[in-house]
Amino acid sequence: MTDGHAVIGVGTTGTVIPPAELDRLFQPLQQLGRERIRHGDGHGLGLAIVRAIAAAHKATVTATARPEGGLDVKVSFP
Repeated sequence: MTDGHAVIGVGTTGTVIPPAELDRLFQPLQQLGRERIRHGDGHGLGLAIVRAIAAAHKATVTATARPEGGLDVKVSFP
């Protein structure tokens, strides 16, 4: 709990993500690039699903690109 909110945080490693690309990655079927680092499958739906679930529960989602690559995502539920 943080300030009365339940918070879920997930951190990933991977490619450096330009901060200007963060919002686009939350749109359905969007990926940073065509190359996949670990998996050949995937359709760019993960962050779009996170955003939809958060919206359904009136939660907020924040994402921060890690300077060394990857992403930190936090979902805060009221």
